[in-house]
Amino acid sequence: MKLNVKAIQAAKPEYKDYKLADGGGLYLLIKRNGSKLWRLKYRFLGREKLLSIGSFPLISLVEAREARHNAKYLLAQHPPIDPMEERRKHKQDAIRNTQNTFQAVALEWHDVKKDNWSDGHTNKVFRLLEKNVFPYIGSRSIDSIKPPELLECLRKIEKRGALEIASKTKQICGQVFLYGIQTGKCEWNAADNLTGAMRPNKTTHHRSISIEKAPEFLKSIERNDARLFERTRRALWLSLYTFCRPVEIRKAQWEHIDIDNAIWTIPAHIMKMRRDHIVPLSRQAIELLEAQREEVKSLNSPWVFPSQHKPRNPMSDGTVNKAIKLLGYGDEMVAHGVRALARTGIRERLNYDSEIIERQLAHKASGPLGEAYDRTQFIDQRKKMMQDWSTYLHTLANTENVIHGKFG
Repeated sequence: MKLNVKAIQAAKPEYKDYKLADGGGLYLLIKRNGSKLWRLKYRFLGREKLLSIGSFPLISLVEAREARHNAKYLLAQHPPIDPMEERRKHKQDAIRNTQNTFQAVALEWHDVKKDNWSDGHTNKVFRLLEKNVFPYIGSRSIDSIKPPELLECLRKIEKRGALEIASKTKQICGQVFLYGIQTGKCEWNAADNLTGAMRPNKTTHHRSISIEKAPEFLKSIERNDARLFERTRRALWLSLYTFCRPVEIRKAQWEHIDIDNAIWTIPAHIMKMRRDHIVPLSRQAIELLEAQREEVKSLNSPWVFPSQHKPRNPMSDGTVNKAIKLLGYGDEMVAHGVRALARTGIRERLNYDSEIIERQLAHKASGPLGEAYDRTQFIDQRKKMMQDWSTYLHTLANTENVIHGKFG
């Protein structure tokens, strides 16, 4: 006799467990503690097996019968499928899908890659994913994400007018999918199939004045009509002397500077390419640093250019750019543009080989062997080049009192 809900609800626990059969191997096990558990007895390849379906009332009578029907269907296949093994497989797939969400794979990829990135780049990539990707497809299994879904996510960025960020996000997502393929978490790269589907992004370079405009720019720093703080002017001049990236200038620390040997070794965690970078210091740069050290020595700060208001913190990342704006060059120049100015000036006016310039810019060397020797390659030529460049800047400025605390 088949079960009904009323009979199930009326069943009471006894001194030992007992069963209420529903037919076809399905029964309800009434436990001594009062719990009521659905079980399905079946045979697979001549062996009797028992499948646990769940407890009543969490699993209703109708649902238990549906589970029985599904199990019988699997057993009727050719070859037959073990319902218990099929459930185990589904459970493993569910666990795998939880571990293989796009967000989980992206964070795993990020953790693998970060040792080769600077802190700034590491944080930038994480913020980009956190803001633009995770809220939309982060919880999806990476192997289930199709190109249209990724495209929809990227178009949300495009609608903000942030075409460069959209392009960068597509690139990063492509790397995550590639990592997923390499680690067996997915089989295709959804980003590879979006070529032509996104709005084109015109590459923009950091604004930089031409070498012809450099003399007046340097003189404006000297005149200081904008009444910049001395340390801000020195930071701007050190940028010009060394053409280091803005983050490298503002996070410069005294412990990394060897004034006696005129060498500044920027540690790997600050560098974009995640390796130490040697910066030979010219006589002018040394003079500047000595003046700066004299100014800030009473602050007991590790930073060469501490914040004006919080000396235990480095100079703000917008300080030099703001100074350039106050000097009247905001539409033509940014702090990062000093690197382009130096590259052009040293190549065209001082006739140095491009490879030496690129090494000093800390750009990636071409070829596998170039990377291995990049830390010290061309160091003698670079020392001479840095001195020649500083001397050339002074010639353009056409003054003998260029910074370093010599203002009257």
